[in-house]
Amino acid sequence: MGWDWDQILPIVPLTLPINRRISPWKPNFNGDQQGLYSPSMPQSQDVWAETSSKKYTLEKRQITHSSDKSTNLGVEPKAVFTGLIQALGTIRPLGSDRFDVSCREGASDAILRDLAIGDSVAVDGICLTVEEILPQGFVATASDETLYRTTLGQNELAAAYVNLETSVRVGSKLGGHFVTGHIDGIGCLQESVQTPNSWEMRFTFPASQSDLWQRQIARYLIPKGSIAVNGVSLTIADCDPNGSWFKAAVIPHSYAQTNLSHLQIGSWVNLESDILGKYVAKILGHQVPDSGYLEGISPDFLAEHGYV
Repeated sequence: MGWDWDQILPIVPLTLPINRRISPWKPNFNGDQQGLYSPSMPQSQDVWAETSSKKYTLEKRQITHSSDKSTNLGVEPKAVFTGLIQALGTIRPLGSDRFDVSCREGASDAILRDLAIGDSVAVDGICLTVEEILPQGFVATASDETLYRTTLGQNELAAAYVNLETSVRVGSKLGGHFVTGHIDGIGCLQESVQTPNSWEMRFTFPASQSDLWQRQIARYLIPKGSIAVNGVSLTIADCDPNGSWFKAAVIPHSYAQTNLSHLQIGSWVNLESDILGKYVAKILGHQVPDSGYLEGISPDFLAEHGYV
């Protein structure tokens, strides 16, 4: 008599590795090496699973083929960066919203070594998705919002080279701070002074960007806080109490290995405020406002309503 698998009770969830093949009739629970899973196998498989009580049951479940880039839940993972630049490159428009990003000669390996279609790369701090891989770089498209908020829409005012960083992988070191690649606004270099052990760089807002600066940048500027300038993780050494400017001390290595050394006075830069500061501001913004109604809460009120 045949089994009606659809009547079998649900069992514990089982995640199948995409690159493994498991025989429905010859279960092996000792790290079997039965070979590669073939995508040509039926989409619905009778698969043996071992429960925590060591009893074998049979599950009929749907296997979803997916690429390395997606999770078991079908949710596209978010990219994150560290603000430590891996290479310099150049950028060339291929139209109004598409760009050819090329690595400088001798620096392509750090970016292109295992780059794949769909990967995220921070270009001057802007998170872009790789659509096409070229011998020396890649092609990416920017949205209208990205063009509005970043130097991609005003490339003639930016540095001659762009900073490049691939997204963090599981197990990678986090040497800078959490950088999302979502630019908050544009700043410009106001002053750059060389000292014996650093470059002191002062940034402010371009006249045309003052409103955006006040809304998205100024409120998150604090001494010793973090900020990403063209994707470079920097510590704020000093800032105006009103948030109209900030200063960062850039060590010689970071200065030489990034496009900060190519900035001229007045050059525009992409700025991303610290994501942790944004969350703190959001949480504090949900505190109960002081509207006066708390004055009616007294010990007698609490006792009357059973609180004490």
